[in-house]
Amino acid sequence: MRRLKGPKRSKGLKRPKGRKGLTGLKRLKRLKGVAVRRVRGLSLRGRLLVITLLLLTAALFGSTGLAVDQLQRGLVAQLDERVRGVAEVTARLPALPRAVGEDDASQVREAVELRWARDVYVAYLTPDGRVERVVRPAIRQPPALPRLDSSAVGDRSGDPFTVESEGGAADWRVIAVPRATGTGTGDRSGSVVAAGSLGEVDDSLRHLAGRVLVLDMLVLVFLGLAGWFAVRAGLRPLRRIETTAAAIASGDLSRRVPQLAAPRTELDRLSTALNGMLDRIEAGDAARADSEQRMRRFIADASHELRTPLAGIKGFTELYRMGGMPERADVDASMVRIEREAARLVDMVEELLLLARLDEHGTAAALPLDLTPMDLRTLAVDALHDLRALDPGRPVALTGLGGGRPGAAPVLGDEARLRRVTSNLVGNAVAHTPPGTPVRIGVGTEDGYAVLEFEDEGPGMTAEQAERAFSRFYRADRARARPGEGGAGLGLSIVDSLVRAHNGRVDLRTAPGAGATFRILLPRDTSE
Repeated sequence: MRRLKGPKRSKGLKRPKGRKGLTGLKRLKRLKGVAVRRVRGLSLRGRLLVITLLLLTAALFGSTGLAVDQLQRGLVAQLDERVRGVAEVTARLPALPRAVGEDDASQVREAVELRWARDVYVAYLTPDGRVERVVRPAIRQPPALPRLDSSAVGDRSGDPFTVESEGGAADWRVIAVPRATGTGTGDRSGSVVAAGSLGEVDDSLRHLAGRVLVLDMLVLVFLGLAGWFAVRAGLRPLRRIETTAAAIASGDLSRRVPQLAAPRTELDRLSTALNGMLDRIEAGDAARADSEQRMRRFIADASHELRTPLAGIKGFTELYRMGGMPERADVDASMVRIEREAARLVDMVEELLLLARLDEHGTAAALPLDLTPMDLRTLAVDALHDLRALDPGRPVALTGLGGGRPGAAPVLGDEARLRRVTSNLVGNAVAHTPPGTPVRIGVGTEDGYAVLEFEDEGPGMTAEQAERAFSRFYRADRARARPGEGGAGLGLSIVDSLVRAHNGRVDLRTAPGAGATFRILLPRDTSE
């Protein structure tokens, strides 16, 4: 049976040559990626040290290479000068016969010995370039001379050139010059070749390069150690900043970066920027904590305030359902109390809605107002009647600013909003002063402002309470409030917001035991 054979492999199909190169390129990229990852894994101190050592290595080896190159050029130039001197002296001597005597040869050697190097090759050449006689043989392997006939020697014009040795040892520097004949006619006959070995130059450079390389390595080791300690000392401030940042990250926002460098340096600017950022973070954190605390307090107070009227309403309705109000008079009295409690709820909801609207417009000045010309004396008179209605036994006086007769106070304002301001101040005076405490309402103008002031002779407030009196959700000590009075701490905040919406301001003058004076200052209307 004939054995089946598979298809023969074509001899012309070969592995593409480019695949090997592509593999090498991928390997190079992979090695480069590994090197980059290792460098990225180093610390800042390690990176600085590596970069410094690389720069120093490049500088040292570059300067060493440049110095060795300049030295080599100088040594080769000196060798060329010696070889040229030998060639010129030899060319001026009388031509030697083919059967020159030993005395004549000694004379030639003595004549040029002073200018010879230790390994110099000298020979006479015939006009056609053949070696006629070797005057000075080479100690080492002789040079492999090219064809140097008379025309080739003339073309080179006595310039030195380099040739290899016959055995592949050190190269030679060769100079070929024409020589004079002994007839005195000035005709040229053949030439003189002088060659100096570069072996001594190469040996000298090799020993010098080895010594310099050892010195460079010692210098690099010394500079590497010195650089390690120098970089470590230079980065010590950064390590202190790192320690401070770690403490801050753990929650200690009171820590600050110390001033570790001279003013207007990089570290000083970094420390200043970090401390400024920490101040803002700490202030924001404190403000957020204070806001959260005030919000929790407001929620608790609002819940209490809402629960009280709702509990009363629920109690009266349950009492009515259970038949506890058999008489019509009892039902009417309960409905009056339910109506009063419902009014309290409505007032609180309106205050919350008003504050929500103020927040919605971003700033109080952006609140839409219905501005019309009016006089604050109207509001002062109405506030006087409100106070007498709420507390008939309380002495109330209407005067000018600080006393005297009331003065005109024209403004351009939203009357409904300003009435809300005066009603809140009236309610504040009633709620936070004992019954019968005198109240004075003053109105007039002062320094281009229309002023409306409410002065009471109540217990007053401390400096801390006065500073936070207009804060939203803030409530002063409950001991200052009358039983059953007091709101959720929104009244004075609404007063301040509405007055600022009219481009005015509210001043508070108070002290413990000296009462309190709230002064509303609005821009005076000068259109009349």
